Amino acid sequence: MLDDEYFMRQALQEAHKAFEKDEIPIGAVVVSNQRIIARAHNLTEMLNDVTAHAEMQAITAAADVLGGKYLTDCTLYVTVEPCPMCAGALRWAQITRIVYGTPDEKRGYSRISPHLLHPKTSVTSGIMADDCADLMKLFFARFR
Repeated sequence: MLDDEYFMRQALQEAHKAFEKDEIPIGAVVVSNQRIIARAHNLTEMLNDVTAHAEMQAITAAADVLGGKYLTDCTLYVTVEPCPMCAGALRWAQITRIVYGTPDEKRGYSRISPHLLHPKTSVTSGIMADDCADLMKLFFARFR
């Protein structure tokens, strides 16, 4: 049985891909029945699209694999707490569970709109939080 840390490591691999492309290093994977069905990372710069967050890319890819728009019985692993836009999309997708690494103190959904997720969605935070936060700090340190 694979655990939360294993899947967060997979999301971190995606975040590193974003980092290498000069994208904000956020990565995500969607898991169904202990199997990764979607992998994604931020593509906002590459696609010139403010909505191309890792979570949005992962939702689209997972829905394509499942052949439907709902991600019930799926878990999203994402390195940074989702923003309100992504939380809203995850609500519409009816995802069962969200696991994130580090909180986003400025732009995270829990600070801006804490009731945005679907009422049946469970949330686990803090999985590999230091690793996730360190990658973000390293990225933004380049601009200071």
